[in-house]
Amino acid sequence: TTQKILELLLRNGARLAEPGEFTKRAFLNGRIDLLEAESIMDLINSTTEKARKLAINGLNGNLSKLIKDLRQKILELLANIEVNIDYPEYEDIEIVTNTQIKNNIEIIKKEISNIIEESKNGKIIKEGIKTSIIGRPNVGKSSLLNLLLGEEKAIVTDIEGTTRDIVEGTINIDGVLLNILDTAGIRKTDNIVEEIGVNKSISLIDDSQLVLYVLNNNELIKEEEINLLNKIYEKNHILIINKIDLESKINKEILKTDNIIYISTKTKEGLKELKNKIKEIFNLGVIEKEDLTYLTNSRDIAILEGIKISINDVEEALENNLPVDMIEIDLKKIWEDLGLITGETYNDELINQLFSQFCLGK
Repeated sequence: TTQKILELLLRNGARLAEPGEFTKRAFLNGRIDLLEAESIMDLINSTTEKARKLAINGLNGNLSKLIKDLRQKILELLANIEVNIDYPEYEDIEIVTNTQIKNNIEIIKKEISNIIEESKNGKIIKEGIKTSIIGRPNVGKSSLLNLLLGEEKAIVTDIEGTTRDIVEGTINIDGVLLNILDTAGIRKTDNIVEEIGVNKSISLIDDSQLVLYVLNNNELIKEEEINLLNKIYEKNHILIINKIDLESKINKEILKTDNIIYISTKTKEGLKELKNKIKEIFNLGVIEKEDLTYLTNSRDIAILEGIKISINDVEEALENNLPVDMIEIDLKKIWEDLGLITGETYNDELINQLFSQFCLGK
């Protein structure tokens, strides 16, 4: 019946709402700004309580206030510069010097740097932590994945090379998702299918935010493992020495990190310590206590990164004692770019692209 009514309406001139159309109309009519519109999409897509709170903070206008306050500071600076340029004969106006501009721009740069730094927490809450489980065949990678997930998602056997593709799973640690990839065992192999899986595993290390490298407590660390260990030391990493229920033969003295957890996927010993180490590395305890007012969208963060570059240009111009009206041009660009975040300055192409990511209607 519902389908028939819908068909009748469409035949008589009605149409289905476009993706994000209702939110887009609210934005275009000035009822919400672009940050609030993005927060609606984040709320729809949120999968944890923290992500939901983060989105609601955006909807409450807390994020918008951060950006609007920055724009206001730039605007006041621009207004003072304009007065000096247009009315130099006035004796009672404050002369804007390069030193004054430098002091103001340093404050603004510091605030922007803080927002960018804190946005890392926001992206962790919104997107989770991309995690890969790496190691030689048969050290217990798939068993670790199953232990973390609490289900038998990966096939576990004593046969080397069982995992030939990427097995995925997600766990929730204090409201933050770990998006885990269990990879094929890393070793030299003549099997073309397994070789593809091994190469894929190595490439995943570069893309991961966290690498869980599994070693066998019952064996010496092999040369191929040492080469890969040197690669992961530069990443967020945890070395997991598995099979502690067996006799220890591992030459752990060659390891160059303190991020080591001893576990047994068989007895589940060490699982709590592993989760606590992850929380420590990503400061999840700190995130828990904060007010969750972060930028989370790559578009907004990229704009702020670009603004930092523009501020560097302003600082260089000040060092070279360029005329204040030249510096004003860069300041206006910074003010306009900040407006791109809240939608106070925008183009139609950007708006169409952004709202096309919404679910139908909304």
